Amino acid sequence: MISSRAAGTVIPLAAAAFAAAFIAFEHFTGGVQTHHFLARGDLPGFSNWLSLLVLPLLGSVVAVRIRRLQTGHVGKSLWPGFAAGIAGSLCYGAALASGFLLGLDSVSLVLFAGLLPISIALPVYRAEYIFGFVTGMTIAFGSVIPLTFAVVFATLSFVVRRIAFFVWSALRGRRT
Repeated sequence: MISSRAAGTVIPLAAAAFAAAFIAFEHFTGGVQTHHFLARGDLPGFSNWLSLLVLPLLGSVVAVRIRRLQTGHVGKSLWPGFAAGIAGSLCYGAALASGFLLGLDSVSLVLFAGLLPISIALPVYRAEYIFGFVTGMTIAFGSVIPLTFAVVFATLSFVVRRIAFFVWSALRGRRT
């Protein structure tokens, strides 16, 4: 089992290695792709070269979050929770990307629609969720477009969960 301290170092390095391997593979198999929003050439396009910046940066944000939270939890490892968040969102993003790449439009549509209830039920605004989701979708869409969607759903998650917490706190306060 990897320690929280080691995870803070390994995650950005692993993200950089994954991005470099992904770009090298594309470069040697026909060239690095550019992805456009909604797959329309008239909309802005983003080169997969940006993955060399986005993925290590997201990995560094996760590492900073691990280090910051670890200082307040002496003797208790936060890594299992982070690992679950990263692994779950990575698998979800990879499943969504796989559905798209394999032409399984109904699977992709159901998974994409599932992002709304998931973003309300889980705190997907946390760095580990965003990192895993973007990494899982990088093969199909690069890293910029998944990051854009992740930020939209993360914002929605943050706002809805904060409003729900405020309402719940207000209701509990009235009972006493």
